[in-house]
Amino acid sequence: MKFVSFKNRDHEERLGLYHEDRIYDLQQNASSLSIVLPSTMNEFLTGEQSFMESARRVHRDVVDGRAEVSFEAADITLLAPVPHPPSCRDAYAFRQHVATARRNRGVDMIPEFDQFPVFYFTNHNSIAGEGDVVVESDHLEKLDFELEAAVVIGRRGRNIPSGKADEFVAGYTIMNDFSARLLQMEEMKLNLGPAKGKDFATTIGPWLVTPDELKAQRIETEFGDKYNLRMTAHHNGELISEGNLKDMDWTFAEIIERCSYGADIFPGDVIGSGTVGTGCYLELNGSRAMEAQLKNEDYVPVWLKEGDRMELTIDGLGKLTNRIVKASGDHSILARRKNA
Repeated sequence: MKFVSFKNRDHEERLGLYHEDRIYDLQQNASSLSIVLPSTMNEFLTGEQSFMESARRVHRDVVDGRAEVSFEAADITLLAPVPHPPSCRDAYAFRQHVATARRNRGVDMIPEFDQFPVFYFTNHNSIAGEGDVVVESDHLEKLDFELEAAVVIGRRGRNIPSGKADEFVAGYTIMNDFSARLLQMEEMKLNLGPAKGKDFATTIGPWLVTPDELKAQRIETEFGDKYNLRMTAHHNGELISEGNLKDMDWTFAEIIERCSYGADIFPGDVIGSGTVGTGCYLELNGSRAMEAQLKNEDYVPVWLKEGDRMELTIDGLGKLTNRIVKASGDHSILARRKNA
């Protein structure tokens, strides 16, 4: 199943199923089967397996052409699949990205990467879906994208071993962890995790895809499932990044095990994979600059600008498209500090 959150013609937030370019209102189509389901994703996920099984009955009607309440996808305003997650964590699962970024900064690969998966909490209130991403002037100082996948938790749990952790995944989606690199680089000199460099915008979407939809691409491992899914990023129509989700060095199951150690995880929690290799300009600029230096050539770093369009695509998970829009007014914290 592919779940979407959307606004209907009355501007109400609704939960739907996406199928063949149409969106089917889940609650309304469930009622025709005498099934009671909530109208929004957050309420739906709290029902855990019971609500998910009911949704499968509705989905069978959709696939068989018996569902009645639907809309053309082009006529609907999509939201983030989980518009109001109770938390959002982002992990560091791709060794290629970590090693290359560190090499480009002139530092050795950190051995702890191979000992345990790490993550940080980002701002769950800044989650958005497709469409415009509004940023302040300081965010446009080395504004970056990050090509990632994410899981959404479907069951509450605590101290979950990796061998059972995939059972707690409601679905998969694309994540773009927008990053203001100048702010991030400055604040992380104080040896605390990223905050203002990360907390302004994270987009996910366009759908939440249940694991059964990806069965053909699943790779079973001793420490949880991986998926053979090609990942690409296009900047203003130009292909700039390619990777594969199967190259995660830490599985989502292992990351969930770490997240849930001594702490509850809840339905609706979003957990990102971290950036795939080549999946951000921080990494790409460093590698391109090193190549240019070997050729005695100059290199001008590339960053996202106002009006730019980013398209992230992952096989089976769809395409997440965002456009950068500058907020009105000037609320620069950098300028105020410099002029103090």
